[in-house]
Amino acid sequence: MVKEIQLRIKLQEETKANILEMKAAEWLSISRKDITTVKVLRKSIDSRKPQIYFNYKVAVYVKEAAPEQSEYQFNYQDVSNKPEIHIVGFGPAGMYAALRCIELGYKPVVLERGKNVQDRRRDLRQINQFHNVNEDSNYCFGEGGAGTYSDGKLYTRSLKRGDVRRIFENLVYHGATEQILIDAHPHIGTNKLPKIIAKIRENIIHYGGEVHFESRVVDIITKNNKLQAIQLQDGRELSAKALILATGHSARDIYELLDKKQIALQAKSFAMGVRVEHPQQIIDGIQYHCEGSRHELLPAAAYGWVEQVRERGVYSFCMCPGGFIVPAATANGEVVVNGMSPSKRNNIFANSGIVVEINAQKDLQKYEQYGALKGLQYQKDLERLAFTAGGRTQTAPAQRLTDFIDGKLSPELNPTSYQPGLNSAPLHSLLPKAIGGRLRKGFAQIGAKMHGYNTNEANIVGVESRTSSPVNIPRKENLEHPEIQGLYPCGEGGGYAGGIISAAMDGERCAEAAIQNLKA
Repeated sequence: MVKEIQLRIKLQEETKANILEMKAAEWLSISRKDITTVKVLRKSIDSRKPQIYFNYKVAVYVKEAAPEQSEYQFNYQDVSNKPEIHIVGFGPAGMYAALRCIELGYKPVVLERGKNVQDRRRDLRQINQFHNVNEDSNYCFGEGGAGTYSDGKLYTRSLKRGDVRRIFENLVYHGATEQILIDAHPHIGTNKLPKIIAKIRENIIHYGGEVHFESRVVDIITKNNKLQAIQLQDGRELSAKALILATGHSARDIYELLDKKQIALQAKSFAMGVRVEHPQQIIDGIQYHCEGSRHELLPAAAYGWVEQVRERGVYSFCMCPGGFIVPAATANGEVVVNGMSPSKRNNIFANSGIVVEINAQKDLQKYEQYGALKGLQYQKDLERLAFTAGGRTQTAPAQRLTDFIDGKLSPELNPTSYQPGLNSAPLHSLLPKAIGGRLRKGFAQIGAKMHGYNTNEANIVGVESRTSSPVNIPRKENLEHPEIQGLYPCGEGGGYAGGIISAAMDGERCAEAAIQNLKA
């Protein structure tokens, strides 16, 4: 007999030996001797009140053994001589599209503009230490996509888009810890994720797929609205019958290419703002109701909030406890910031994007001349502004949080995790009123709820502009572009995902759709 039950364990009880078996036996009114195994299915922390609880969802095996193997099996096969499906981009969507192709007996040919995970490190060092941005190899482009070196958070609300558990199990299959199957807000960490991604690539190649780095696609060739070939920057032209376009939300050249070729695009709502950075101890104190260091059993505290300001959402995004702020620009002449955390989340700072909803239909009237690319141009303008305000390097413009709210320049800034450095700038007046004004009001509103959040010890750093794509590449119910037969917009770049897991699920769906349509 197997029973799934919910248990609440006080923080002070967590270290007691066999506490889950004791609580399960009590809850089920049975003897502990009858319990064979208690398997943890989900674990979360409830710290809303001073008495902190760990919430567990568990499967209790009574007088029977727990299964030793996962119910998920990945039946990869040799596809060396099978029909090809081309995939542009090797982020989560591209990786999972390739893996699904192999399972279904098709050969994936992946074209990634950036470098492999190991070689990317040198280009990241160039950004952090010398402020030089390689436009094809950076925090956004390269093996694994934007998530590789910016955290690897796996939380998703996209539970209806596909089999979320299957995506997690596949990560475990490729080397991730089984803890990601349990945690309510799972996270791999930027120090561990590269090895898992390299393993996925090795597996794809082992089963006959191809992965080509430093292979930037510069043209999509069609005839009579049907995909014919793709052209690479080095001049090579590859015949293609099915192309999964999984380029990520920062591949602006792809949007511009499609727009130039008059392939249908649509402007899409998105969000922009800043990154706020606190000492982690302040966030711990707010979330765990403690003074000084948090309890040793508690992880670095996270938070999430959303407010409504003048009919637009103002909310936290990609919160990184115990993390770092990183430079996420994809070209010289712009400053973009993002956040990441190592697996232990043991840095002394906490950071989070705090962003404002930008309504593509109502908020971009001055950019109508750019058509479907109006949001993209708006992004560019703010990133160039940040570059200028930061000092025309990857140094980022920043302000103390309380000074930003009060509308005054900061005479000095707090210590930061952002390696290229900060430059004091009046972000309260530099940001457009639609963003800056709403951010100031949003911070004031949340400060009334999270006492201690609005502190002089926090910095805000600009700009957080790559939360999602400002462009949607439309597709039909069969996931094919409505105008180009054989073209499958996919993942964050197409406007169909908002993180690692949702992008991976969309990658699988596009692979299945492409194969189904090829068979038709």
